[in-house]
Amino acid sequence: MPYVLGIDIGNSTTAAAVARRRDATWARPEVVPLLGRSATMPSVLHLAMDGSLAVGQPDLVGADRAARGFVRRVGDDVSYLLDGEACPPHTLTAVLAAWVVEQVAGREGVAAEAVVLGHPASWGPYRRELLHQALAELGLPDVILLPHTITVAESHAARGFPGSTAAVYVLGGETFEAALVRRTPHGTYEAFGLPQHLEGIGGVDFDEALAEHVRRVLARELTTVGHPAADPVLRTLPAQCDRAKHELAVSTETDVLLTLPTGPARVPVSRVRFEDMIRPTVRTTVDLLVRAVHSAGLTPAQLDGVLLSGGSTRIPLITELLTATLGVQVEMEPDPQLTAANGAALAACQVVAPRPRPDPRPGREPDGKRRRAATSVTSGHPDQHPGVLGDPPPRPPIRIPPLELPRASRRMLARARGREG
Repeated sequence: MPYVLGIDIGNSTTAAAVARRRDATWARPEVVPLLGRSATMPSVLHLAMDGSLAVGQPDLVGADRAARGFVRRVGDDVSYLLDGEACPPHTLTAVLAAWVVEQVAGREGVAAEAVVLGHPASWGPYRRELLHQALAELGLPDVILLPHTITVAESHAARGFPGSTAAVYVLGGETFEAALVRRTPHGTYEAFGLPQHLEGIGGVDFDEALAEHVRRVLARELTTVGHPAADPVLRTLPAQCDRAKHELAVSTETDVLLTLPTGPARVPVSRVRFEDMIRPTVRTTVDLLVRAVHSAGLTPAQLDGVLLSGGSTRIPLITELLTATLGVQVEMEPDPQLTAANGAALAACQVVAPRPRPDPRPGREPDGKRRRAATSVTSGHPDQHPGVLGDPPPRPPIRIPPLELPRASRRMLARARGREG
């Protein structure tokens, strides 16, 4: 059955969704499990022992062979060194995207009619072009890059959000971004205003605040058992704090459980106490969203709503502060961690079968010669606009070197192309 694919590669996790064509319409997007039955997988690549790049959590390799958080470093001149092999951040992002495309095609038995990959709203043309070039080197020249601003809005609109102008609030594992969208006359969305972006804030930051509380409470016990015996216990602490954080999104209290050499330890945590720990950080994100609104010459009262995305937005304090500060409706989907991927699939539907639009203005190229530009306009892609905050300063034209993969990965890619031929 024909389908389109939406991909969301975050700094912490990756998700994908497909929408299948049914006669003249598209079915609602469905999330594609990528590793096992989980709806998401870690955004981690590691250099396997055979020299190829592999996905997922590298449990059996050293830290010098693993790469995390590479999406936020796209555009950096410094490459990751994986066991001595230089891998630019845009290369790693493209490799992970290509792996997702391949996995889904294998599951579906046919290639997708269109692929949309979401990216941070703060990216300008420089970062997008780097990733476009890397994807093309992997045989994916037609992947459409869209900001999360657009994909999140598409997902909420499909679920019934009726507004025309909205703020998008994205809080993931390690990054935060806020931006504005508005409906175009064609029923799609476009971004406007100045996006706000902040790294190092998200679910991991909240987990660490909770972990620090646990370490203070158990300071005496951890000192008593000594550091060598305490190390294995502390390694389990992040996962326990992440579990407690998710439970506090639906419960008013929970426990962080650890097994010390001296016996089980239980640290009770209430939602009120947890929210007090993270309130200054959440307040910072709300202030940045307000700044994004003002950058577009609007006041919060002129918004039709705030659209949430990212697993960390499940925390009730976020909705509470947004509602109190902006005074507008806050919208969150049942699983906000999947909102961007579902929206990317919906945007891909518009690439294949766009909504009716007026005839092109005189002097424009025929649609067949402008496929990438046309799809960008349809979904509000900002390629035509100047770079925004965070891009390198304007520079003379450069030649982007060919994609460089670790040696074994290059050999595997060559063999795969030979089989296709």
